[in-house]
Amino acid sequence: MIPLKKIFPVIVILITLSLLGIIYIQVSWIKSAIAIKKEQRVEQSTKMISEVQNDMLAARQTYAMFRFEKREPATTVKGFGLDVTRGEVYLPPMSEVYTNPQKLRKLIQDKMRSNHLDSARFEFAILTPIQGIGSQPRVHSANFETAYRQNMEDSVSERKRYHITYIMLDELNNLGPQTETLMIIMPTVDDSIARQLGMMITGSILFTIIIITAFALTIRTLLNQKKLSEIKSDFINNMTHELKTPLATISLAIDAIGNEKVMNNTDKIRYFSGIIKEENKRMNKQVESILQSALLEKDEIGLKLQAMDVHEVIRNTTDNLQLQLESKNGVVDLQLDAINPVIMADDVHFSNVVFNLLDNAIKYSNENLEVKIQTYNTRKSLFIIITDNGIGMSRDTISRIFEKFYRAHTGNVHNVKGFGLGLTYVKAIVDAHKGKIKVESTVGKGSKFTLEFPQE
Repeated sequence: MIPLKKIFPVIVILITLSLLGIIYIQVSWIKSAIAIKKEQRVEQSTKMISEVQNDMLAARQTYAMFRFEKREPATTVKGFGLDVTRGEVYLPPMSEVYTNPQKLRKLIQDKMRSNHLDSARFEFAILTPIQGIGSQPRVHSANFETAYRQNMEDSVSERKRYHITYIMLDELNNLGPQTETLMIIMPTVDDSIARQLGMMITGSILFTIIIITAFALTIRTLLNQKKLSEIKSDFINNMTHELKTPLATISLAIDAIGNEKVMNNTDKIRYFSGIIKEENKRMNKQVESILQSALLEKDEIGLKLQAMDVHEVIRNTTDNLQLQLESKNGVVDLQLDAINPVIMADDVHFSNVVFNLLDNAIKYSNENLEVKIQTYNTRKSLFIIITDNGIGMSRDTISRIFEKFYRAHTGNVHNVKGFGLGLTYVKAIVDAHKGKIKVESTVGKGSKFTLEFPQE
């Protein structure tokens, strides 16, 4: 089996290359789709313009035809009727597409729809030239002037949102020979394509973000697995060392008892039996820590709550740790100022919390250890503060000390023993009592643990 440490960089590289490849393909596809859509839009627009122009010119040609009709002299001629005998000419009415904005809009819309263009967003006008003034709109849509003004503003700022198409009309109308122009204002090709491909582009971006998120989660999971693998290795090494020492001591004590000189000496047998008993207790304690860890993981801590004097627990725990304190030339300063030191807690688990915190202060310290334990009340809570002048912790260590099996780097302190379960247990028990725990520390200056427990 390939170690995770070796395969991890390969997995990261492969996933990164795959992700970059997918992003490149997506971008290339979108660019190709936009280019194709632009070509289609240009072709469709050209065809639409040609069809509109042909229909309007056909309408003008119909208007320009002369039709002669024979009439009786006594016949009353209405409108543009004429009497051939008097040499008059009959002209049909001018087509409504030249005079009615609704008719002209419908014509343009029909041609746009037939060419698969957006028929909802356009403005138009028939421009008639006036000498000395320029062109003026004779027939136009409701929002033509607004769209035209915005187009002029866009031209100045070089940020085009509209495209203008000019269609030259016939030079004949009922007023005489002059050139008219049909102006159609439509959204630019880019704007139209963005709207048409909007859903596809949005979906592409969304799925790319999902892939990137999945990639990040995968890397994070792999890092966590790598860290867990390292923690597991450290735990096995620590456990082997912690169990090996008492087993070796027990083995030596049993060998000593088997010695003929010792077998006849009751005091020595009692001495070595005591060593075996103490080492057995030590092993039981270590095994209990591991079992307790399993219970913490399953959330199966059973609390037997009862009224308990916190000051009494602190004093008893301090007395029990006097030998360890003396080994570090340590002193404990008790400032138990809480007026009401009674809380509802599990006697065994709460005592273990205080013991583990003091034991940690002793383990992670140099000579001349000073520990200060303070208590005080607020309106609804009891606070316990344990401060030491030990080796302290870095920010990274503070953020991880409650992790299972994590053990802080001890610098020059090489005799620290344990499985890295103590503070994990402390945090779980404090939480189980609906309390809070906060850590403050500075490297080389010591640590401060603040515990808060509710008092009803």
